[in-house]
Amino acid sequence: MDSGGIRRRLALGAAVLAAAGSLGLMASGTAQADTANACAGREVRTLSFSTGVTSVYKQDGYICAVTVPRRPGVTQTMSVSVQARGNRAVVDKGGYRYHAGPVTVHAGHRCVWIRGSVGRDSVSSGWILC
Repeated sequence: MDSGGIRRRLALGAAVLAAAGSLGLMASGTAQADTANACAGREVRTLSFSTGVTSVYKQDGYICAVTVPRRPGVTQTMSVSVQARGNRAVVDKGGYRYHAGPVTVHAGHRCVWIRGSVGRDSVSSGWILC
């Protein structure tokens, strides 16, 4: 075999190993990365309740919320909703393992009402961020 063929095979082998390594790293933190990066912006509120936490983020007039259970990995009924004053609530509800949401609305400078639930327990913010 000539030296060009050996170089090509070495390069291909190195590329395959690099791809396999990066896939392994990505899969190990998928659930945590999804919830941490689900919403853009800075976290402005954390609404805790006995079965979960609803986190609220704000960026450029947009409000985003996500609900995370205290015991992830088990399918549970979860929901999160964001309602800008004067508009209907945007809701994500269903059976999830790791989080409900993200739900994003454009609120501008209006107040918002955030709700989150995991199982039978829930949280409701009232009008906030006015």
